Amino acid sequence: MRLEFHPEAELELIESAVYYEKQVSGLGKRFESEIRYATGLLLDQPEIGPLVDPDLRKFILTRFPFTLYYSITADVLRIEAVAHQSRRPGYWKPRVDL
Repeated sequence: MRLEFHPEAELELIESAVYYEKQVSGLGKRFESEIRYATGLLLDQPEIGPLVDPDLRKFILTRFPFTLYYSITADVLRIEAVAHQSRRPGYWKPRVDL
């Protein structure tokens, strides 16, 4: 199984890492590391996240206030959103065909 990011999810990841790095040196790298850990876990166990919709799951990060929303097909795990938990709920839904 391979990992893909929706273009807007990739942008959310980059912008968040840059923001954290500006706040505290090294924090952006720790955020990226947490995302790598989470996506590695999801690639090993794609059904670990609870269903949000029949075709969409979520995974809540432990060290940062973010939720990964993702979809699974036979050969691709696609991160649809890297959503900050205090951002408007469901803002990312239009980018996903539900």
